[in-house]
Amino acid sequence: MKNYRFIWANKGLIHKTLMAASLGSLLALGSVSSAQEPVRIAFMDPLSGTFASIGNSGLKQLQFAADYYYNTKGGILGGRMIEILPLDNKQSPNETQLQFRRAVSEEIRIIFQGNSSAVANTLNQTIARHNRRNPGQEVLQINYSAVDPILTEDNCSFWHFRFDAHAVMKLNILTDYIADNPDIKSMYIIGQDYSFGQVVSDTTIRLLKEKRPDIEIVGNEFHPIGQVKDFTPYVTKIVSSGADAVITGNFGADMVSLARSIIDSGLDIPIYTFYAAYDGITATLGEDGKNRIRLIHNGFANPLPTEARKQFNRDFKLKNPNNDVTQPRILNALQMVVRAMEETQSTDPYDIALALEDMRFTTISDEEIWMRADDHQIFQSLNISVHTDEGIEFDADNSGFGLFSEYHVPLEETVVETSCQMTRPRR
Repeated sequence: MKNYRFIWANKGLIHKTLMAASLGSLLALGSVSSAQEPVRIAFMDPLSGTFASIGNSGLKQLQFAADYYYNTKGGILGGRMIEILPLDNKQSPNETQLQFRRAVSEEIRIIFQGNSSAVANTLNQTIARHNRRNPGQEVLQINYSAVDPILTEDNCSFWHFRFDAHAVMKLNILTDYIADNPDIKSMYIIGQDYSFGQVVSDTTIRLLKEKRPDIEIVGNEFHPIGQVKDFTPYVTKIVSSGADAVITGNFGADMVSLARSIIDSGLDIPIYTFYAAYDGITATLGEDGKNRIRLIHNGFANPLPTEARKQFNRDFKLKNPNNDVTQPRILNALQMVVRAMEETQSTDPYDIALALEDMRFTTISDEEIWMRADDHQIFQSLNISVHTDEGIEFDADNSGFGLFSEYHVPLEETVVETSCQMTRPRR
């Protein structure tokens, strides 16, 4: 007689074993599936409207960098692709808050943003408020271009990292360069009427007074951002002032229109800028801007220092023939964020932030850059370059003209003190 009790007992054991094995397989499959989910990063900038060319250019550079260094090479964190979600904030603080809510609803916790400082300040405050109210669901702000010092000074935040030199750092170098030019005896300042434009004005006046008190400020003008179609009335004032040079923080369409009006007026004086290149600006200025337009910037213009950087530019141009690598700091930011993820094996913003603090990173230009922990401000070399067609291997806007670096300042000489009193979250 068969021992049915034994058989049924074993059937039960076999059934439980099979169930456990099946459950284990499902969990393993779920783990594999989770591991393959993309790492999603939002890119929030103007993708329509007056400043759309800048936003779309930055988006293409971030997407290309993600594919070039990671997605085509197996991804990150054991095989996860990087997915970039474009969010059009139309360079509006109100639209920025709406797009932030969209990012949160889609569970995106890393946001790249750069234009403008007013928008960056809004995003900074919005993220700080969200993170206080939602512990464990924090969002990280990767600022690649907004340079109002307040973002790493009075409004510094554990959740904000800036990958561009701020306005005071750049003006320290630019005013040194101007002070060494004995032909400049008077200066006209003109800029967009918002926080960054005001910082450029106030800081220029202060620094020139310290370095060259003999230079007279013969004009200090603000105009509405993105609204002036014809700068002739403003340029008429510049001409009447007898200024030997102009400083402006204008960018985008405002930079194009201002420079064009100055050149069309026949005023042959140097124009010192932050953003007078690429995205149609270089092509618009062309021959008329040669040796007149100068730009303070981080990274390198012509000549590029390494073959790796040159190849990156060539490959980007093959894929995006109507665009240029205008902001290599976008690549720097992405590479440092990915390194922080790989070091911590985490995509949690808190873990990434801790890993970014005091990180030193060597770029594809073979340059070391440093993210200071005290205020989350990047430090790197700064350069002043001139608009020209001489010595240009990589031009801008397919124009034959580009930037040639004529003044270089190493990282160590760009470091400034900070007043940041950062509040650090606890976990």
